[in-house]
Amino acid sequence: MQIVPKSPTTRASADHFVGDAWIDRLTDAEPPSRIRVNVVRFAPGARNAWHAHSDGQTLHVTEGIGRVQSRGGDVLEIRAGDTIYTPPGEWHWHGAAPEHFMTHLAMWEGPVEGGPEPEWGDPVSDEEYAG
Repeated sequence: MQIVPKSPTTRASADHFVGDAWIDRLTDAEPPSRIRVNVVRFAPGARNAWHAHSDGQTLHVTEGIGRVQSRGGDVLEIRAGDTIYTPPGEWHWHGAAPEHFMTHLAMWEGPVEGGPEPEWGDPVSDEEYAG
């Protein structure tokens, strides 16, 4: 057993996020585990780009109000206490509501054979964000 030192908070990349967001990486576990866990804090209106995870993703909202959408689906409101599961390979995005901050835990498994973690697509436009 070991206590893992805390990684510094990093600003989310403008390549994969619209608006201001910050990431605290909690774990990129040692093999054979492939678990990845981040705390992501979104400023009002901030969201990540369209993306997909090879083994799916689970989000758990810890505070605030946000939005989430799967490609072709409705924009859904999410709130503190909500848990959202996205199946493997499903393109989606998530972020804060226009007038609220939102923080969530993002949990997924890294790919077995390497590869993108996740696979990133286009930024979410203002029109897509508005629903």
